[in-house]
Amino acid sequence: MEEGADQAVYWRVLLLDAGLVPGDEVKGLVQEAGETVAMTVASIKTARRKKP
Repeated sequence: MEEGADQAVYWRVLLLDAGLVPGDEVKGLVQEAGETVAMTVASIKTARRKKP
């Protein structure tokens, strides 16, 4: 999950930087994908701490 969301951010930023899509369309998606990555990483860290 984390890797997929991370790749989504990468490709969306790449499209934005290349000028292939309007910034307004991509900025919200990049932010949302970044939040998904952050939540996934936090969940992984929590799960690792709680292992016996």
